Amino acid sequence: MSAAHEPFDELVAGHVLDALEGEDARRFAAHRAGGCAECGRAIGEYHEALARAAAAFREAPPARVRHALLQRVGEAPARRSRAGLALGWVASVALAAGIAAVVSASWVRARYEARLDQLASEAAGLRAALAEQVHAVSDLRRQLDEQEKTLTLVRAQAAAQERTLALLGDPETRLVSLAGLEPRPQAQGRIIWNARAGGLLVAADLPPPPAGKVYELWAIAGGKPLPAGLFTVDAEGKGSLAVAPLAGVATVDVFAVTLEPAEGVQSPTGAMYLASKQA
Repeated sequence: MSAAHEPFDELVAGHVLDALEGEDARRFAAHRAGGCAECGRAIGEYHEALARAAAAFREAPPARVRHALLQRVGEAPARRSRAGLALGWVASVALAAGIAAVVSASWVRARYEARLDQLASEAAGLRAALAEQVHAVSDLRRQLDEQEKTLTLVRAQAAAQERTLALLGDPETRLVSLAGLEPRPQAQGRIIWNARAGGLLVAADLPPPPAGKVYELWAIAGGKPLPAGLFTVDAEGKGSLAVAPLAGVATVDVFAVTLEPAEGVQSPTGAMYLASKQA
């Protein structure tokens, strides 16, 4: 069924029932005059359906049923005549109803079945396309998240490098080495320190702290240890810490690292792993 032929598919049933009028009748007649084979087949199918319906309703009712009906309407000639008219009217109405039902069902089926199949196919295609788009958007979001994390890390590294370069360029900055003590003699550390700008600690070969523990840096000035920050290390024992300036402290005598509770403490309580020489 082509799109151009659809209007005439809708007129075939009306033509078979002799229900076309005006412009519809003229259009269909002109179309049929062109010898449309598709309309010819459709008209033949409708005629066959009507013939089957008419044959079904032409069968005489059983004698018992007919006798009972005549008994109810009366045996007088006038009454029998009325009964015959009534039976004829009932048969006509039933035949018309049966024909209408057959034609309507055939017309709706022929007119919409192919279109409904097409719509179902299109809907399935759209659902598949939508699923692909959702998957693609999800993948793009994941890639974007990864790129944002990478960008954040790169920016942080760049900022740390700029800060380190600035510290190294300041003549007041000094480089302090920290040596490993008894819990971990092979551990080592370096701190770039500037009393005015703060500093950066880098540690290596420290054991990963146990659960609930963390490493804490201390700045000992005038014999008093001041907490300077918390850090941990990776599986290889490497860690770092950006150290803020210590208010009111112009000179640090010793830097040291101890193992403390995860929340940190105000005075050293754990084993000391790293310490610098007296300044």
